[in-house]
Amino acid sequence: MSERDGRESGGISRFAMECAASLATGAAGAAVAVGGLQGGIGWNEAGPEPGTFPFAVGLIIVAGSLGTLVQAIRSRAGGGGAVFLDGVRLRRVAAFFGPMAAFVVLSLPLGLYAASALYLAGVMALQGGYRLRTAVPVGLGVAALLWLVFETWFQVPLLKGPVEAWLGLA
Repeated sequence: MSERDGRESGGISRFAMECAASLATGAAGAAVAVGGLQGGIGWNEAGPEPGTFPFAVGLIIVAGSLGTLVQAIRSRAGGGGAVFLDGVRLRRVAAFFGPMAAFVVLSLPLGLYAASALYLAGVMALQGGYRLRTAVPVGLGVAALLWLVFETWFQVPLLKGPVEAWLGLA
């Protein structure tokens, strides 16, 4: 904490994140409202026009976003200067989302099942501290279980890659 003003220093402030979140949700709400306007709002002989509900939902989202922004400004005026994300927290978030992003990127070239096996084995080994002799069989077993559930029981084909084709499962 800074001795000068009693606030924590370093990193991204909670105020900045609340403002960014309220502006982002407000923009999304405005986009929904504009889409509703394009679909037409109001009533006709058949009932509400197609854009009436999306327009109303968009306005509610914008109102909630404005409320969040006002609350953030009031909180800051009252002395709230907490740090939302510092270096330590950023590393934790990156350790969580990094493998997830890699899973998404690898799903297209490898297919969901192979990417799932790699993701689970990698997270178990790198973050969970498991040995590869434990993590790899678990990753492969879960991928096989996913294939069994989706392809056989639910009969919902998911994205497959070269590994599934090589195994004759594609």
